[in-house]
Amino acid sequence: VQPFALSPTAPDHLWAAVTRLSLNMAEPLAASGAAANADADVGCDGGRRRVIRGRVVHSRSLHDLVVLDDGAVGIGSDGKVLFVCPGSELEEVTKRHGLDSVQVDQLTASQFVCPGFVDTHTHACQFTNAGKGYDVPLLEWLQKYTFPTEARFADVEFAKRIYLHVVESLLRQGTTTAVYFASLHREATLCLADAAEQLGQRAFVGKVCMDQFGSDDYVEDTDTSIAETELFVKQVLERKSELVTPVVTPRFVPTCSSKLLENLGRLAKQYNVPIQSHLCETRNEIAWVSRQHPDVPSYTQVYEKYGLLGPKTVMAHCVHMSEAELELMAKTNTGASHCAASNFNLRSGIMDVERTIKAGVKVGLGTDVSGGHASSILDAGRQALTASNALAVTQLAVRDSWSFVEMMFLATLGGCQAIGIDDVAGNFEAGKWFDALVVDLAAPGSQVGWSEEDSAMDSVSKFFYRGDDRNIMCVFVGGKRVVCNKPAAESEK
Repeated sequence: VQPFALSPTAPDHLWAAVTRLSLNMAEPLAASGAAANADADVGCDGGRRRVIRGRVVHSRSLHDLVVLDDGAVGIGSDGKVLFVCPGSELEEVTKRHGLDSVQVDQLTASQFVCPGFVDTHTHACQFTNAGKGYDVPLLEWLQKYTFPTEARFADVEFAKRIYLHVVESLLRQGTTTAVYFASLHREATLCLADAAEQLGQRAFVGKVCMDQFGSDDYVEDTDTSIAETELFVKQVLERKSELVTPVVTPRFVPTCSSKLLENLGRLAKQYNVPIQSHLCETRNEIAWVSRQHPDVPSYTQVYEKYGLLGPKTVMAHCVHMSEAELELMAKTNTGASHCAASNFNLRSGIMDVERTIKAGVKVGLGTDVSGGHASSILDAGRQALTASNALAVTQLAVRDSWSFVEMMFLATLGGCQAIGIDDVAGNFEAGKWFDALVVDLAAPGSQVGWSEEDSAMDSVSKFFYRGDDRNIMCVFVGGKRVVCNKPAAESEK
């Protein structure tokens, strides 16, 4: 058994072309560690079997967070989970799986391993706007701030630079899977797919489609939008990537003509690819859709009319939903992305996530940058919990008592359910990809306030409420380590 250690250099495939844009550092990212030489290849390739022992955390369902104080996870050479077991059974289980000769990576008392985070909705081309421009509501915000920023992605070199930073930033914050809106520009959107592939993130990437009600320099011709979307989908599918999936992406109903919506539904069916859009974010938006489609009873039914709902569809926001619309989403197995921070910042409303889940709708968390100010799923979970508490206070009704337990589910397995990949990721069930984080509550600069007296459950709670990227020591995607930070003891030296 070796103490959990990190390699002295990050994988070549990860850092070769990346610089820390956020810190204006000139040198490529790297990691170091005191015991690095003892295990120099931990996670740097996907062909090494491994066993990690220590505190193991993962969700089995909404209210069922499994926390093993002394547990173990076995990972095969294919990057998939072989087993989770109590530490007391490790010798027997490793023999059964032929791993009895594999070195065990031992976590310290301040560390635990958990599934990677899933961001079910974010706008990669809006990251430069995050944290500003919250002085107007959604529809004005799009015209005043968002469309001018997205128009800049006509510059492919600009797109390459920003998208590398976006993916690197999300990975460092523990987001192993992200569902991205890009811009109207196919070539720039391919740069986002390139960045995810290069840096090792599981990514769903969509070229935005809008043929009306944009700005003068940011709108598409209908036929061009259809053709460019089809070409983008084909180009990504031709890569046969295990990581990157193309997504058909109508921005939202008001900016898409009926012809465009109809053809996007056709393309999604033809190529069997996912769909993403926005739904019922604000009351003004809903009224606008009603005026555009007076023959359709609801906003959600407009998407249904054009074949844009289904088990591979995720809709962001879903704030102002009627019972009939929730029933339709559940019937079609359409997922919802809960973007609480954005809904607060733009004063759009509060999604009732408990009501939505009780209606049978799959729900995950979304950061919705730049409507949301932070790109961390931890922040998205805290905002979502605040939203639930706010509803409990304002409605003066008896509601389920939710905590970090439910939010850890939404951040991991719930997110995978919402985007239709819970059969291959989201927790440590055998056969799923090992998409995971090694968390250290005693990491350098940590604000968690960890104590050796904290129970395993206390540690997870503190990470949820007080942790950040400084506490995320390693990030694995498909068994490959794609982020490695400095370990606690030696980094200050």
